[in-house]
Amino acid sequence: MKALAEQPILSTERLILRPFTQADVPTVTDLAGVRQISEMTLSIPYPYTEADATAWISQHPQLWAEGKAIDYAITRYDVSLCGSVGLGLNPDHNLAELGYWIGQPYWGLGYATEAARAIVAFGFTTLELNRINATHFSDNPASGRVMEKLGMRCEGYRHRHTLKWGKYRDIKLYGLLQSDWYQFAQKG
Repeated sequence: MKALAEQPILSTERLILRPFTQADVPTVTDLAGVRQISEMTLSIPYPYTEADATAWISQHPQLWAEGKAIDYAITRYDVSLCGSVGLGLNPDHNLAELGYWIGQPYWGLGYATEAARAIVAFGFTTLELNRINATHFSDNPASGRVMEKLGMRCEGYRHRHTLKWGKYRDIKLYGLLQSDWYQFAQKG
């Protein structure tokens, strides 16, 4: 995996992906604090507090510096923050785990796909990753559709794999190799 000194800003047709700042804490708290967001993600607690957002954002620079993760604020060109996208990096195996969430007011607008497409391209072209993985709860098919639009393939299903709020949840596993991504990206 190629190392970079500074976390670059990425842009797409409608979005700017930039590092989070502490000024984002109130917005992150509001967006991630919705029960439906927490319900469909593994790592966002409910209720979600400003202290949670502060701690989460505070760890990003160190994780990037250590080559462990890259997290981006998904912002529209009007600068409104609408979610997060990131890669949990595993340099020993030259792979990453894709994660994202979009605030409820921005659902259905294609922002998750657009932001994830940008970070996957960054992962394969700039970081020179070999593979990117992702998972989603089986009762969240919208997240699976995002992964499929990126060219990811469903590679498995883990029944009652993850304990969330006292209930075991099924997850679906997706993956994408750099070589397959290049072929997929050229098609469309």
